[in-house]
Amino acid sequence: MQRIDVNRDDGTWVGLSLDIRDRSQPGLCVFAAGPRLLLSQLSRPVLLAVVDAHLHGVDFWRTDAYRSCVPPLRADTARALAGSPRRWAHRFAQSLTDAPGSPLYEGRWLLSCESPIQRWRHSDTSHAEYWNAVLVEGQPDGFIDWFIHSGSWEVLPLRPMPGADDGRVKAYRKQARDGTLPPVLLWWVSGLDCHLILDGHARLAAAIAESVEPPLLQLHRTLPRDDVAARTDEAVGFYAYELARFAQLRAVHGPTVPDGAATAGPQLARLLHDLNTAQQPTWAWPLPGGDDQWRRVAREVTARQDWPRI
Repeated sequence: MQRIDVNRDDGTWVGLSLDIRDRSQPGLCVFAAGPRLLLSQLSRPVLLAVVDAHLHGVDFWRTDAYRSCVPPLRADTARALAGSPRRWAHRFAQSLTDAPGSPLYEGRWLLSCESPIQRWRHSDTSHAEYWNAVLVEGQPDGFIDWFIHSGSWEVLPLRPMPGADDGRVKAYRKQARDGTLPPVLLWWVSGLDCHLILDGHARLAAAIAESVEPPLLQLHRTLPRDDVAARTDEAVGFYAYELARFAQLRAVHGPTVPDGAATAGPQLARLLHDLNTAQQPTWAWPLPGGDDQWRRVAREVTARQDWPRI
């Protein structure tokens, strides 16, 4: 795996680009059979989902078989890395690479400290209120609402959220107050249009209990390396075209016409930045056995309860 830090023009760290090679299928894998999805970790069903026929959302059933890809985090490590999302990103990237049950597969990924979820909270809403609204409820089944909560800003826990009095949550609440709480690791899955919690259920519960903004690191796919090279050439070509166009205008109308660099330059910078950060759809592999296999798994994990009711 190749890691490259991604920064803005002003030097602000945005995230860590991961170039994964020689991993054709992940251990935490999304399978599809028509509108039916199965999230499986090392052959264990983790989440069953059915996309609503009218695209209003997704019915899901969580099995609680998910196991985190990140080893337990020690308090002294949290203190040492406090306030450094970049150092946390490198640590999580190593864990995701080493873990057999990770969602990483061939291609380019971004571990970013910037998430769209953080932009939607209004100033008159407390962090606790906001994050309680963002979390998708349901044990073991529930609904990811695309009609009301559109825009990929909901968060689905892959196991039940612990209560405020849970021992782990109590320990993390102190870190939340001290500003040393490790980030919550999220994974954006396009087929659900939702973020899944890969690691940090107790940390998120602690942040909610203390009503502080939880630090986040979001994992998502970005453009493949071949596409980046081709689109970089396109962006640079467009920049050169714009400068040439302005040069022709200056030749006709004189030096009062700008040279175009003030317009084309920032546009080029934005295009190049987006090539390294923009979200790309999550791959889903065809489910062996198709719809029949999905229904067999559903009967097993739900103990033949009447789910889904369609």
